[in-house]
Amino acid sequence: MMMQLGARSLVRRFSRLAAAGAPAETTSAGVPRMPAFDHVPLPYDGPSAADIARKRAEYLSPSLFHFYSKPLNIVEGKRQYLYDEHGRRYLDAFAGIATVCCGHCHPDVVDAITRQAKRLQHSTVLYLNHVIADFAEALASKLPGDLKARCWLIASCTDSVVFFTNSGTEANELAILMARLYTGSHDIISLRNSYHGNAAGTMGATAQKNWKFNVIQSGVHHAVNPDPYRGAFGSDAEKYVRDVQEIIEFGTTGQVAGFISEAIQGVGGIVEVSPGYLPLAYDKVRKAGGLCIADEVQAGFARVGSHFWGFETHGVVPDIVTMAKGIGNGIPLGAVVTTPEVAQVLTRRCYFNTFGGNPLCTAGGLAVLEVLEKERLQENAFVVGSYLKDRLRGLQEKHEIIGDVRGTGFMLGIELVTDRQLKTPAKDEICHAMEHMKDFFVEVMDIALSKL
Repeated sequence: MMMQLGARSLVRRFSRLAAAGAPAETTSAGVPRMPAFDHVPLPYDGPSAADIARKRAEYLSPSLFHFYSKPLNIVEGKRQYLYDEHGRRYLDAFAGIATVCCGHCHPDVVDAITRQAKRLQHSTVLYLNHVIADFAEALASKLPGDLKARCWLIASCTDSVVFFTNSGTEANELAILMARLYTGSHDIISLRNSYHGNAAGTMGATAQKNWKFNVIQSGVHHAVNPDPYRGAFGSDAEKYVRDVQEIIEFGTTGQVAGFISEAIQGVGGIVEVSPGYLPLAYDKVRKAGGLCIADEVQAGFARVGSHFWGFETHGVVPDIVTMAKGIGNGIPLGAVVTTPEVAQVLTRRCYFNTFGGNPLCTAGGLAVLEVLEKERLQENAFVVGSYLKDRLRGLQEKHEIIGDVRGTGFMLGIELVTDRQLKTPAKDEICHAMEHMKDFFVEVMDIALSKL
């Protein structure tokens, strides 16, 4: 669903208003003062950050890590802000890893969850419940092409065109399974620099060493990443897609199960795939008998602003769409959407997910969709995101350390480099910038995890 052209005039108006505004007020410490916000955080009488850190180190997984030299103890959230134990307010530009799409603790979402919790917290999809069906119907209305026209749901364990999961990893695992079952082929093609999850199958599709363990990950081929900034061929989509064709010709039987990709690689560094690449790649894969899977875990749910789904920015319609994160605004919820004929492969066995489609989660998910519509948050992402990107590019012209500004809507990335010609990652500087922004009460993410 494309943003109306009228939004472009709003961008211009927004930019003029900002340019005409007075300089930002600052505190006595020289920190820009936050705009007024009508919310007073509740008093906090819980354990301190130091106490929590000690308990976390003792009882939680040693694989957990945190940002900042002094970890934040976040105790409350309201709309675009988070509050620490001292009541200090932070602008959450991180959004819980591209998850919070309609604000922390939005009253409509909280109310929907609360009402459902009082009536029925959990049952099973083996019984009928209108909440899961209502949400599936609303979700289907957001999808284009064949996916929209033929999307339906039967609340059983074996035959669902909208199949609910608990996370993006689960959704992508199921999508890969369905592609393999439907085509009878095993080979999956994904992109280098991609991230699709942390279970065995999705870890195989992931192509970043930080996220891969030494477990069996068979039948996955990683194509050259169509990265306009760091890629070998710049923005030349035709040159990049030759690698997909060569993988099919020389790395498989000539038949593949599928191709999985994001429109904007999230964990990969907010990398927009080259314009024109996805239509060409989809064509190659479909000619080899494969299905095309759009991973919309981060880019979906209006985050890109111009469209509701990231893949729509490339003019393609996938065979399977996976989603999570923004679908629930922080609720553990994911989904796979496909056509009835593809979904039929699950009738060969009983594929069951105990918590997938839980009434509590789907009630919250439906409320999220309603808030996105009612408050025109897709338009807001387009207008404010376009303005922010424009201002960031202005900074890029002034500061050599900013190598690239990319993304769209509220999915934006700034790449810092020590040398623009060599594009050497500025790892130390990124960590310093994050600390500095935290001191200015703005939370962002080092997507490259430079400390690791």
